[in-house]
Amino acid sequence: SSGRAGANAQRFLLDALRDLDGSLREMGSRLFVVRGCPEEVLPHLFHAWGTTRLTFEVDSEPLARRRDAAVAELAARHGVEVIREVSHTLYDTERVLALNDGKAPLTYNRLQSLLASLGPPEKPAPALTWEHLQGCHTPCQVSHDADYGVPTLEELCQDPAEVGPRLYPGGETAALARLDTLMERTAWVCGFKKPETEPTSLSPSTTVLSPYLRFGCLSVRTFWWRLDEVYRGHSQPPVSLHGQLLWREFFYTAGAGIPNFDRMVGNPVCLQVDWDDNPQHLRAWREGRTGYPFIDAIMTQLRAEGWIHHLARHAVACFLTRGDLWVSWEEGLKVFEELLLDADWSLNAGNWLWLSGSAFFHRYFHVYSPVAFGKKTDRDGAYIRKYLPVLKDFPAEYIYEPWKAPRAVQERAGCLVGTHYPQPIVEHRAASERNLGRMK
Repeated sequence: SSGRAGANAQRFLLDALRDLDGSLREMGSRLFVVRGCPEEVLPHLFHAWGTTRLTFEVDSEPLARRRDAAVAELAARHGVEVIREVSHTLYDTERVLALNDGKAPLTYNRLQSLLASLGPPEKPAPALTWEHLQGCHTPCQVSHDADYGVPTLEELCQDPAEVGPRLYPGGETAALARLDTLMERTAWVCGFKKPETEPTSLSPSTTVLSPYLRFGCLSVRTFWWRLDEVYRGHSQPPVSLHGQLLWREFFYTAGAGIPNFDRMVGNPVCLQVDWDDNPQHLRAWREGRTGYPFIDAIMTQLRAEGWIHHLARHAVACFLTRGDLWVSWEEGLKVFEELLLDADWSLNAGNWLWLSGSAFFHRYFHVYSPVAFGKKTDRDGAYIRKYLPVLKDFPAEYIYEPWKAPRAVQERAGCLVGTHYPQPIVEHRAASERNLGRMK
């Protein structure tokens, strides 16, 4: 898992590993969690276990590619056959890049036309059964849990007190149950249009299958073909659920084909912007203390739950970068990488490039208002009251702009702006106008 993942994402991963171990036990096998650097521990195990074959999933991220190449080389030196399968994406990104003369397609339409020539994604492999494992010898010792058990959060240097409510337990069992529940809502699935879902709804208005896709708990091919089974007179890409999976493919292909994809410098598709270095503003944004309740509620939900709606991501990403604070998208990317359960390397970088106006998207004059945007779907501010209880007693007309409330109203609400809740760290209108000039 990525080096920056925080307590919620690490817990999700450990849930997933425990679930996998449970499923393997039912088939008379076990999961072996090995501690250490792959290049060091694998040769030892090849020897100890008499390994003849190593199979793993193709990973298109640059760091992973270097690690996997080193492991494959070691395996060859030890006479171990290596089999790599594409299963994290719908299509083989290498093949898509090759079709496009080795370059990443930079528009969704271009990706769609490349994929059209490849036909529909492959069907998922059948689920593993007890029969598949006949003749496999699992070298299980009495000391298995001590030697190869799933680690604890403490072992991963995470404080268990830091984790939020377990709204989305990790693992394939939870993933398939969530998928089944969604597929029963045929009309919702067929009518799904991403831009029309609500960022302010108190329970998620989208699928929340992204963490399960990120950690490999849910096969993306399974998701694709289950949608195919229920689709009748359905919405179309790019806004449909198939369309969302193709967006995932779009950013995976971009991440695999564009150098320095997660950085500004040396990234050939990225606008080179002279962002401000402002640690105070970055900290206020990260900790949900900007003085804009809609932004702060989103960042509070993110820290507690590890998931926020994609339009909420748009709002806070725009606010941090081109909208209000003019802080680099790379800083936002690091915070999301720590706090999101679904922070896929390619998707995280691609969306930050997009929302900061640095690549793919150049309608930079379209700025999300930290006041009006949330109000559109949540006039009363129920979302803010849930995540920022300090503001829960403000009347609806002031809940998005508490600094405008007369002192008597603030006193009645038991919350003085500047004392119990911060003053806005920037004035939105002035800041966004200045930034529009800079972006131009």
